[in-house]
Amino acid sequence: MATAQGPLSLLWGWLWSERFWLPENVSWADLEGPADGYGYPRGRHILSVFPLAAGIFFVRLLFERFIAKPCALRIGIEDSGPYQAQPNAILEKVFISITKYPDKKRLEGLSKQLDWNVRKIQCWFRHRRNQDKPPTLTKFCESMWRFTFYLCIFYYGIRFLWSSPWFWDIRQCWHNYPFQPLSSGLYYYYIMELAFYWSLMFSQFTDIKRKDFLIMFVHHLVTIGLISFSYINNMVRVGTLIMCLHDVSDFLLEAAKLANYAKYQRLCDTLFVIFSAVFMVTRLGIYPFWILNTTLFESWEIIGPYASWWLLNGLLLTLQVLHVIWSYLIARIALKALIRGKVSKDDRSDVESSSEEEDVTTCTKSPCDSSSRNGANRVNGHMGGSYWAEE
Repeated sequence: MATAQGPLSLLWGWLWSERFWLPENVSWADLEGPADGYGYPRGRHILSVFPLAAGIFFVRLLFERFIAKPCALRIGIEDSGPYQAQPNAILEKVFISITKYPDKKRLEGLSKQLDWNVRKIQCWFRHRRNQDKPPTLTKFCESMWRFTFYLCIFYYGIRFLWSSPWFWDIRQCWHNYPFQPLSSGLYYYYIMELAFYWSLMFSQFTDIKRKDFLIMFVHHLVTIGLISFSYINNMVRVGTLIMCLHDVSDFLLEAAKLANYAKYQRLCDTLFVIFSAVFMVTRLGIYPFWILNTTLFESWEIIGPYASWWLLNGLLLTLQVLHVIWSYLIARIALKALIRGKVSKDDRSDVESSSEEEDVTTCTKSPCDSSSRNGANRVNGHMGGSYWAEE
């Protein structure tokens, strides 16, 4: 037994090394003393996140079933999937075994074999690809859940921070560090955010798959790592600023997606413009020049660097790289909007849509009519259906 406990104790001691987590001349025993509210943050508090994450996921299921779905049906989003491609054994075999995107040569061969025109075959393949995609109702329910959570947590966060001294003087994040008491309000804010991102980490494997799945997976890992590390070594003050800064654009994105699914195109375009402006200002302006400035330079000046300080700043810089990638994708949408006079389909979209009116008109006139009940397969108003991607 003693032999087995030796390596385990060594590993445990390495994971919770004071020299890694805490500044010089500070020990875990120093943070065991009394303080206001919930005392000081402790690693064991993180364990409460997992049952809470499971609870959030359960609440989400109830919310989508009893709140989001009735709202979607009430505004006219039908409980049906995309237009079903007409059965055809030859085309189905090509789709399953060879390619979902036939080239010009293959299209011409199939046209001769079936005595169909090329446009009709293109239309069939487009419908068949969209047939496997989730209906608009599912996407609406997912977005409504995220919109509701982001809006509520942002409202809670801004109310909490408004009365916090470090919101007005960011250098307060480092004064008397790490001996900064953990209030009950700060504890609930942190644990709820962390539990929500853990729920997203697991649910992304069952949610609608998008082209930026890997980026989102990295994003969730970095976010969970940041929240957990900053909590354990009591960098929670700057952590609250980062969380609130991100939530302000997240709920705007989900609101724009909801408007798009409901076909409120003017509202969608307006929300997209607002979201784009807020995203650029917060992620490319406030975050690097306010947050990164204080974590990299002001904290160095006041408390000096140590092991976990380097790790946290590395995670923050990784997050900034993701901000640049998403800003590029948003800029591409905005550029297309300026060129075409409308917001076009996002490269990260989870559903195909025909981007040219000629395409839509031809398919509509052909026997395999491409008009989807929920607008997922046609250009509708100012933008293609299902264009919004998850941030």
